[in-house]
Amino acid sequence: MKAITVEHQAEQARLTDLGVYAWPIWEKGQSEFPWHYDETETAYILDGEVVVTSADGQEIVHLKAGDLVTFAAGLSCRWEIKQDLRKHYQFG
Repeated sequence: MKAITVEHQAEQARLTDLGVYAWPIWEKGQSEFPWHYDETETAYILDGEVVVTSADGQEIVHLKAGDLVTFAAGLSCRWEIKQDLRKHYQFG
């Protein structure tokens, strides 16, 4: 089972059904850092570009504006923000 699931250019109806536009917004500039997910996170990329690589190197995803992504609980990964990032996000 994949730990990172991406819907590139997610449909507006799907975003509305999920209530994405009511979720908080997180912003971060160009940087690299390790991350671990204690719980599942779903995020919608508003601006920017990021590459997320699982700690074991088995999954590498390129995310940009319009992508809806789910990170599974228990995932350890590395974030490489290539262009300043803005995303809606929700845990659980």
